[in-house]
Amino acid sequence: MSERPRRQSLSAPLSIYEVHLGSWRHAAEAARTDPGVGANHESPHLTYRELAEQLGDYAARMGYTHVELMPVMEHPLDESWGYQVTGYFAPTSRFGKPEDFKYFVDRLHQKGLGVIVDWVPAHFPTDAHGLAEFDGTHLYDHADPRRGEHKDWGTRIFNYGRTEVRSFLWNSGLFWLEEYHVDGLRVDAVASMLYLDYSRQPGEWIPNLYGGNEDLDAISFLKRFNELVHERYPGVVTIAEESTAWTGVSRPTYVGGLGFSFKWNMGWMHDTLLYFSKDAIHRKYHHNNLTFSLLYAFTENFVLVLSHDEVVHGKRALLAKMPGDTWQQFANLRALYAFQTTHPGKKLLFMGGEFGQWIEWNPKRSLDWNLLDYEPHRQLQRLVADLNRLVRAEPALFEVDFDWTGFEWVNFHDADHSIIAYLRRARDRADYLVIVANFTPEPRLGYRVGVPETGWYAEVLNTDGADYGGSGIVNAPARQVVAEPWQNQPCSVALDLPPLALVVLKPRRAES
Repeated sequence: MSERPRRQSLSAPLSIYEVHLGSWRHAAEAARTDPGVGANHESPHLTYRELAEQLGDYAARMGYTHVELMPVMEHPLDESWGYQVTGYFAPTSRFGKPEDFKYFVDRLHQKGLGVIVDWVPAHFPTDAHGLAEFDGTHLYDHADPRRGEHKDWGTRIFNYGRTEVRSFLWNSGLFWLEEYHVDGLRVDAVASMLYLDYSRQPGEWIPNLYGGNEDLDAISFLKRFNELVHERYPGVVTIAEESTAWTGVSRPTYVGGLGFSFKWNMGWMHDTLLYFSKDAIHRKYHHNNLTFSLLYAFTENFVLVLSHDEVVHGKRALLAKMPGDTWQQFANLRALYAFQTTHPGKKLLFMGGEFGQWIEWNPKRSLDWNLLDYEPHRQLQRLVADLNRLVRAEPALFEVDFDWTGFEWVNFHDADHSIIAYLRRARDRADYLVIVANFTPEPRLGYRVGVPETGWYAEVLNTDGADYGGSGIVNAPARQVVAEPWQNQPCSVALDLPPLALVVLKPRRAES
């Protein structure tokens, strides 16, 4: 905990594993490989203490820096995934007692993992044993349904203008930091809090006192929440799930921002998945979906997410979204993960994606761990672990995630071949990586790429490597650069670009 200001700073590597505790691994599955889990488990779920060892060991072995838990606050309906909270100060009893959850957090800390929990101050369910009409009145929400009702979710909206309600919610958030030592709070559905007309038709909402659609009470509530967290718990992060272009979500309140540490980059997620879902022959017409994110990448402190929302409700698992035959599907997914890893921003991947879950997420059943009996899934898992290690090993991939000085386009024009190339730089600008991606199934041999200096470049990652299930088209251990200007760079190098793959190069200098 004392290391959090350093480990969770804007210039630190963050690779987050998003987990739903109830469906990550069921007890029956775990008992087959772990004798410590009894075969006659009382519940299908692992306990907090069992998860502390199994999930903690797995996430650490995979190279993640953090585990993010979908809501563990008590909730009555499994189908809500935890987002309809009734117990804002209570870890769900599905997996054990409060002391067991404390053990879980502590054990993950011992394994070098931070713990982020989802927190839901945007709405609450109408269950009679919850907050709805707690004393027979609209104590926590607005009586007028134009302010107090979420029609989409069948829930009630907190009255952020009431001092008592604000205090209740602030203390709930601070409680998880104080009592359970969690390292971050990811705030769900922030967009629904900011706008009075969120998902409402004309006549279904009430403007603020200035006639606008901004919820001024919610805005001041969020600002003060972030101030309280950062004042009292230095180094703890707050993360906003905010899907609009609201300005300054992750900027300090003293410059007019909302004060969050980070913001989920939903635009990057949607554009990138749209691009990768296209057959390669059509991708040249969607090249802008790859490059558009760099127009706004540094307006916020973004986390690039491939989250649970994109692998449920008929959207299909990430592997199943990929076009082509089975080999191409795996190759596309490897390239997607490498693109996420080398793109500016912190990283988040939902559970199951790391080994290629074929079917979309079902919160009622365990992930299909049996897929790791098959080599292609083990190879994909190996790549994800190596990507996580690459992020932690290369300052160019994490030190300057939120400023143009950490990124430079080399080639974003080659839409016809679906090829992009760019540089990532550390604070020390002499420490950089060259990233080149070919998003078609056709190898491009001898493809010339501009680079900043002469010398020798070594390939530090190639998603087409045979160890990852690729075709094995790799560049020699050292590729010589010539002093031939190319693509606005003073030098250039001829590379063999493998199919549906991304390669990462690093200059080799005598001192290294």
